[in-house]
Amino acid sequence: MERREFLKTTSLGLGAFPLAQLFGATAVAATTPAKASGLKFTGTAQAFDYAWLKGQARALSGQAYKAPEDRLPASVKALDWDQYQAIQYRNDHALWGGQDTEFKAKFFHLGLYTLHGVTMHEIADGTAREIAYDPAMFDYGKSGIDGKALPADLGFAGFRLNFHTDPTRDVAAFLGASYFRAVGADMQYGLSARGLAVDCGMERAEEFPRFTQFWFQRPEPNSPIITLYALLDSPSVTGAYRFDITPGGNLLMDIDAAIYPRKEIERLGISPLTSMFQCGTNDRRKANDWRPNIHDSDGLAMWTGGGEWIWRPLTNPAGLRFNAYIDDNPKGFGLLQRDRDFDHYQDDGVFYEKRPSLWVEPKNNWGKGSVQLIEIPTEDETFDNIVAFWNPEQKPKPGEELLYSYRLHWGRIMPFGSPLATVVATRTGIGGVVGKKRTYESRRFAIDFAGGSIPMLGREVKVEPQISASRGEIEIPSARPLASINGYRVIFDLKPTDNSREPINLRVLLHADGLPLSETWVYQWTPPA
Repeated sequence: MERREFLKTTSLGLGAFPLAQLFGATAVAATTPAKASGLKFTGTAQAFDYAWLKGQARALSGQAYKAPEDRLPASVKALDWDQYQAIQYRNDHALWGGQDTEFKAKFFHLGLYTLHGVTMHEIADGTAREIAYDPAMFDYGKSGIDGKALPADLGFAGFRLNFHTDPTRDVAAFLGASYFRAVGADMQYGLSARGLAVDCGMERAEEFPRFTQFWFQRPEPNSPIITLYALLDSPSVTGAYRFDITPGGNLLMDIDAAIYPRKEIERLGISPLTSMFQCGTNDRRKANDWRPNIHDSDGLAMWTGGGEWIWRPLTNPAGLRFNAYIDDNPKGFGLLQRDRDFDHYQDDGVFYEKRPSLWVEPKNNWGKGSVQLIEIPTEDETFDNIVAFWNPEQKPKPGEELLYSYRLHWGRIMPFGSPLATVVATRTGIGGVVGKKRTYESRRFAIDFAGGSIPMLGREVKVEPQISASRGEIEIPSARPLASINGYRVIFDLKPTDNSREPINLRVLLHADGLPLSETWVYQWTPPA
């Protein structure tokens, strides 16, 4: 892992915005060869199932929130980046090490930005046992920490999972608040997901619910699926989560979430996704680096309950930007990395073209609400600045049980996609006609569409763009074939007609003979001062 891959914390005027700080760009390898597990357990074995966990979460929601105690020794709090990275988990202490399972679990040490312990349990034969923290689990290397001097009940920061196909690089990791990540066939970490978001992107400090306990179901021999459970807690809400994780070309996570509000929540985020966009072909505001594009994701894709496919390119705005896309029982949404051309990034260290896309597939009826997108200004790639989630129309109230079931798809190619042509590039620049003096400000947009039925179109078919703007005038619109992508390019200028700096919403799609040829491109542009 490189320093610039460290996902730092930042406030940006919105309160703390912790962001799964300790994942790397690439799956992490441990340092010692795998042997039989040397794990220790503590406490009394207890019967466990998901119904019991939901009961625990419901009961907890009826109690006053108790903040985690600050028990971390000063020596661990004082660790810097290099010292913390020197602490490595020993493979010979992996959960299920030496057993006939396809999975191994390994734990992260507390320190740096993860300061409150998480309790871990193993489930076997219907009973759960707490996994004891033991300094023998870790190689402290040059960290300067004497493991033997640490408290016996220090706890863990999080964990990562290895699949039998690669004993060193992990396929998923949970670390920090309710953040987690996973990889597809490229074995490359990128964007993150969360268990829940509370009041994200509002003018007051965001609340970050925490996974405080995990339970790992011992996998059956030769099973390609691992099941784990989590208890979530925060001042406003509690929750019980079940994860069924299946690694593969696309890693799948089937998630059941039971959510119990302690109080009414203004903005609840279901299945939040967190990513980074510094600059791209459509937004050069912070293109101050030698690399052409820098982003983990380049757009928000939505498949509405009514069947419309929408593509919203991401931006790095000058100020916080919030958008809500109203829907009823959505079919899915996700933050995608569509641009897979190395030449567009030129980064041979972190490989942005390999970053996974992440698609949320609801499995039950989510009702009315909106997919909400928050874009936060960022100076560089060390800050995650993009958040997308589902917000239910009705504000959650105390005493309710909210049940959400969904599947997360992590990988390069998503299982769902528009049968119509899709946006493959968005570019923007100065408007006007080359060779003519520009007497007013205008902005040019060029959107490339490819796929769908476009390659089948005869020359006599007239392809036209439908372009609309919430303000201003559309000038010089056109749609013409683009042989290099076997598709079409739509070009138009937007001329502001007032002095307002409020964002202008744009919408474009291709049609022929009254029928749509493409997904819908939506965009938001803020006129300059």
